[in-house]
Amino acid sequence: MTIAVGDRLPDLKLKERTPDGPADVSTGDLFSGKRVVLFAVPGAFTPTCSLNHLPGYLENRDAILAKGVDDIIVVAVNDHHVMGAWANSTGAAGKLRFIADWDAAFTKALGLDADLSAGGLGVRSKRYSMLVEDGVVKTLNVEESPGQATVSAAAAMIGQL
Repeated sequence: MTIAVGDRLPDLKLKERTPDGPADVSTGDLFSGKRVVLFAVPGAFTPTCSLNHLPGYLENRDAILAKGVDDIIVVAVNDHHVMGAWANSTGAAGKLRFIADWDAAFTKALGLDADLSAGGLGVRSKRYSMLVEDGVVKTLNVEESPGQATVSAAAAMIGQL
């Protein structure tokens, strides 16, 4: 079953690369008591993710935060080293939070996993965005194709805030 507006996010452990090394981070800690924009990409360094989806959130970071958002998080089914390298290479380190769903447990729990084996990627996340308030999904925007970033783009999210 796919998560829906009004549902609470599952409490799971994810990974984040920090200056002190890898750190476990729970979804409870990421979302509890906060208003957070979360967007997911099929993979760090992939074309649509790197050239379209992520840059929109980075460029619109201040506009999103000005609308009462506490944090902007990007999640992908990649390890924390890859997510950290992607953050550094895009200039988004310290501006957006890069969270690794290394084993796809979070993605599968949301029902937003996709088998992209035909493209050589294996099990990944569908491309989506959501507004989460205190752990509850307030908006959810899932792309029909992993190569598109329109309904889940930063501009669409700003319009929903």
